[in-house]
Amino acid sequence: MKIGVLGSGGVAKALAGGFLKHDYEVVVGTRSPAKLAEWAGKQPGAPVGIGSFAEAAGFGEVLVLAVKGKAAADVLRMAGPENLRGKAVLDACNPIEEAAPVNGVLKFFTDINQSLMEELQREFPDAKFVKAFNSVGAALMVDPRFKGGKPTMFICGNDDGAKKATTRILDEFGWETADMGKAEAARAIEPLCLLWCIPGFLRNEWTHAFKLLHE
Repeated sequence: MKIGVLGSGGVAKALAGGFLKHDYEVVVGTRSPAKLAEWAGKQPGAPVGIGSFAEAAGFGEVLVLAVKGKAAADVLRMAGPENLRGKAVLDACNPIEEAAPVNGVLKFFTDINQSLMEELQREFPDAKFVKAFNSVGAALMVDPRFKGGKPTMFICGNDDGAKKATTRILDEFGWETADMGKAEAARAIEPLCLLWCIPGFLRNEWTHAFKLLHE
């Protein structure tokens, strides 16, 4: 499967590296290809392609959106709606405001009744958004190892086929998947980022993940 990664920050590089590790073909889209040259040269497996957002989106059969929340819509516009049409878009973004945390709690620019993913789904209705990879740090996104077993990745989205494709990827990457339903569930999943970050800001603890337990 061909993967187009939109973004060049820590999350984008972690996920792109994970796809390469698991033998996917990858093109990373960025505004500044030169800043990824050193990173690309150190990746195992097949060479990683570096290009524009439109080139990465056109290449990928499945896309990964991994940019700052406020940049997400602009990046998708640059990628081109025609390159998003009919494709699963794994949305790893969070609507984090540019402000310092207060007692460890970050601020969102959305509210509890509206998620960033819902806004993106409305603007780009032909894409099949799936919220994923937003509730854990980049270092733990691929092949996490915990004494308590596989951690849980919460996902949601309107297209069942896109969620099945996402679940297959999460299986390969060492996660169990909890499907929370349609896009509205992103209102609950996106704030998991706030909860995940609190121990980090308060106690410099960044090596945890969430686990959904069942009887």
